[in-house]
Amino acid sequence: MTASTRQPVPGQAPAGQSVDDQPVQNQVPPLTGFNLFLSDRTLVQAVEREGAGWAREHISELGRFLGTEEAQRWGFEANENKPVLHTHDRFGNRRDEVVFHPAWHNLMRTSVENRLHCLPWEPAKRSGAHVARAALMMLTAQNEAGHTCPISMTYSAVAALRAEPDLAAEWEPRILSSIYDPQFAPAQQKSGVLLGMGMTEKQGGSDVRANTTRAEKIGSSREYLITGHKWFCSAPMCDAFLILAQSPKGLSCFLLPRFTPSGERNHFYLQRLKDKLGNRSNASSEVEFAQAWAHLVGEEGRGIQTIIEMVNHTRLDCSIAAAGLMRQALAQAVHHASHRRAFGKLLIEQPLMRNVLADLAIESEAATLLMVRLAHSFDARESSERERAFCRIATAIAKYWLCKRSPVHVGEALECLGGNGYVEESIMPRLYREAPLYSIWEGSGNVMCLDVLRALTKDPAPLEALLAELQSTAGADERLDVYVTAIQQKLSSKASNGSPHDYAARELTEKLALALQASLLIRHSSPAIADAFIASRLAGQHGSAFGTLPEAANVSSIVTAVAEPLGS
Repeated sequence: MTASTRQPVPGQAPAGQSVDDQPVQNQVPPLTGFNLFLSDRTLVQAVEREGAGWAREHISELGRFLGTEEAQRWGFEANENKPVLHTHDRFGNRRDEVVFHPAWHNLMRTSVENRLHCLPWEPAKRSGAHVARAALMMLTAQNEAGHTCPISMTYSAVAALRAEPDLAAEWEPRILSSIYDPQFAPAQQKSGVLLGMGMTEKQGGSDVRANTTRAEKIGSSREYLITGHKWFCSAPMCDAFLILAQSPKGLSCFLLPRFTPSGERNHFYLQRLKDKLGNRSNASSEVEFAQAWAHLVGEEGRGIQTIIEMVNHTRLDCSIAAAGLMRQALAQAVHHASHRRAFGKLLIEQPLMRNVLADLAIESEAATLLMVRLAHSFDARESSERERAFCRIATAIAKYWLCKRSPVHVGEALECLGGNGYVEESIMPRLYREAPLYSIWEGSGNVMCLDVLRALTKDPAPLEALLAELQSTAGADERLDVYVTAIQQKLSSKASNGSPHDYAARELTEKLALALQASLLIRHSSPAIADAFIASRLAGQHGSAFGTLPEAANVSSIVTAVAEPLGS
């Protein structure tokens, strides 16, 4: 019997019909089979502008693959089948292994083969490598963000490892490998390795100086034995971890591998996996060390100063992920509105929905531009003191603001899909659960804002670099000029009366972020988006929710600019 003559099973509806013989209508086709990169004009233009055009083909190919049904299915499967901890084997021996679904390994292999974990550190590094990697990471986070945790930590750890050249020389060849090697074995036996981090403890959290984990020196070498615990150790199946522990000279940084140099299992014990709101594909654990072997990294007693380079790079990745989640949420909302009809029209033709979609598009574009500008500063800071100073303050500003905006943005986009966006068959619940993570990981909102204050008060260079950035668009829009002047006056007033007060740190950080985004939009976005952003975010012509753009905003051109590349 051919497909055209096959009869339906009794009680089963033919394809496209329900059991009562009514055709299924007005349902939106899945957003699949599209290129995540080429459909994002803002990102494409930013990659070219910031010196990473050489990576366009690489980024485009990954964007194409991540838009396929196969790659999308991996994301769903990895989150539906959470990692499982095995503390002991069946004979009662310690095992301390986490088993992941095959989809997780497919995602990890794709990211490693595309060098998301190492691209800027390769010996043949090219200009704009951090920007190229940021684009790759943004696309990857849109498909499945959980597995990017070990990818991000491996990338970030290199910056800290280089404080110890001999140690870096030992580990970097395997870190820079594009081979994903998930076997649980000594690093010397593996083709490629991944690195994690352990900083927070249950009594301290962000206050790492309250850590109680102890480090005992072995003889006169840089080898130590670590005893203590970590309250959050993400991706515990990594091959080694940068951790903080109290040594005789104070809090210090160590590299603690899962296997000792002699090939024996280190005294690294997994206690349990966290049952998290989101980020479900990734294993986050509590661990204990019982005289575990570790190697000192950097100067003893200066652990925070050593590991801060790793932290700064993971903060960049938090900004990248937040921008990625907003972009994916926007794409899903626009796609749905382009196919779903209500009250006689497509949703995207409804004036109020157009206001909402345009507002979401403005927020997403501003996030992408800020994220790419930050990534560029990571590239440029090696040769420019001004860029180094800009990077110092902009990392904290971007990490705070983009991670704060992501949850509310994704929530509004989910609402555009109505009940269809609230069910697990949609990607929207996963995006919504993931969004709050990045405001917590690597420094909560308050920690970031206090870091902005430190950057402003400890050295004049970061503020000078930030103001120089804003002055590049002076005179382009009077509203922005007035806004920036007010910030400067407030800072000057605070400086004359002492340093800025902690109480107002969030307000100041928000204003700096908005001013920076407005300046970037004037330089690199359409006049319609820049004008609407400034009118709504800086000039007060906006309500408390998305979808309250002023009537003068050119919402038609803004929505069309998003919908057309998606084919919607």
